[in-house]
Amino acid sequence: MITVSNLELSFDGTPLFKDVNLKFTPGNCYGVIGANGAGKSTFLRVLSGDLDATKGEIIIPPQERMSVLKQDHFQFDAFSVMDTVIYGNKHLYDIMKEKDALYQKPDFNEQDGIKASALESEFAEMDGYNAESEVEKLLNGLGVPTELHYATMADLNGSIKVKVLLAQALFGNPDILLLDEPTNHMDDRSIAWLEEFLMSFEGTVIVVSHDRHFLNTVCTHIVDIDFGKITMYVGNYDFWYESSQLMQKLTKQQNKKKEEKIEELKAFIRRFGAKKSLAKQATSRKKMLEKIQIEEMPASNRKYPYVNFQFDKELGKDVLQVSDLTLTHEGQTLLDNISFRVNKDDKIVVLGNNENAVTGLLSVISGTLIPDKGELKWGSTVRKIDLPKDISSYFTTDQNISEWLANYSTEKDYTFLRGFLGRMLFSGDDALKSVKVLSGGEKVRCMLSRMMVSNANFLIFDQPTNHLDMESISALNDGMTAFRGVIMFSSHDHELVSTVANRIFEIKNGKLIDRMLTYDEYLEKKNAGEL
Repeated sequence: MITVSNLELSFDGTPLFKDVNLKFTPGNCYGVIGANGAGKSTFLRVLSGDLDATKGEIIIPPQERMSVLKQDHFQFDAFSVMDTVIYGNKHLYDIMKEKDALYQKPDFNEQDGIKASALESEFAEMDGYNAESEVEKLLNGLGVPTELHYATMADLNGSIKVKVLLAQALFGNPDILLLDEPTNHMDDRSIAWLEEFLMSFEGTVIVVSHDRHFLNTVCTHIVDIDFGKITMYVGNYDFWYESSQLMQKLTKQQNKKKEEKIEELKAFIRRFGAKKSLAKQATSRKKMLEKIQIEEMPASNRKYPYVNFQFDKELGKDVLQVSDLTLTHEGQTLLDNISFRVNKDDKIVVLGNNENAVTGLLSVISGTLIPDKGELKWGSTVRKIDLPKDISSYFTTDQNISEWLANYSTEKDYTFLRGFLGRMLFSGDDALKSVKVLSGGEKVRCMLSRMMVSNANFLIFDQPTNHLDMESISALNDGMTAFRGVIMFSSHDHELVSTVANRIFEIKNGKLIDRMLTYDEYLEKKNAGEL
């Protein structure tokens, strides 16, 4: 349990958040959300003791052990994978190393024997003799190959390191878990395993994540950092989002009687609580929702960009025919003689363990990469545009945002461009900022603006949610879902993929497997061993 009282954190006299009073209790999972820069990761650092608050206090019972997902991927490079995970319980790790060092002494004496016996006793009390089997279970669950369990951390690639550090945080049954973006660089199978782990975890979990599906599955509460305030609400992310939107709408309806507004909110709560869910928290979450008071409903002032893709020309019958496509990179075959046809109603997600192959295919389709061989035959009505994974080359100019967008727009009117950018949250002087100084999220919003003013009917996205906050991801999701043209895309965002895609391209060892399935149907068949 964590009790936060009158907490404030300021930088140079300016509060990031203040007057924070919260209680985090066992058996619950708290999802921390907020716009980029709101202080989500900083709040976790304050809770962990890594960063001192300006005022206030954080009370954690002395007998409770807190475990934190480490962000430094190089900290344990000299360790073995096994030792790195066991280090998650530092006291157990220290005992293990101390007794091992005693046994290795060439002049082991009676005093050493007495000391070793005491350490063995404490090690047994902490269930140390089952530590390695627990580590094996965690690593296997997260998809770390067995042959790497005793490898040196420095020899692992980045995605495997992330999984090992997550296993470290989960190891040894901690009382409190602090997880900052635990699903980053994780495959679907590993995320599903983590969801199951957290849903059965009996301690307190506080997690920062941009993965809406993950937050909906595991969270019993949402902790919203908004305009310097930190407020806790019952329910998962969807409940927070939908109810906050409803509250905003009702606030604007000045003529509506208070009683009518309350009845509409109550109906919403009943409707949401009745939703079916596979999550084990669903029952307890439903009970909490039934007890919620109207004044406890989420109310957010957060702004969402307006993402709406339109096109000038309808697609004809012929869209794209790809034949005998081969692509290699540095001697590795990424795509091996693949062929497919794209239809006018397709929204295709490209999946694969080799991200170079996925990006390679999308780059060939966008025209930014020339294949080794093969033919792309485009329909005469197709007008395409892409949002690549690496967008840095688009922002080397000295232009401001308005000038930059005019390069891609058929409509050059200054008033139109400023109004358009305002809907993408570049209002007032923000539209005059140099594109060179923009943050990652701002650059992606610029690229989405570029796509919208192009009026293209074939959209290509390679990991479009990178750098975006939850509000922008939700807006992008809505825009992609509503688009009536063709989309080819890659994404690690479960919610985005499951709500947008109606066809799946899976790349395995350079070959393409074409599945006319939704993402949820694909996962169901995959988990059942049918694929």
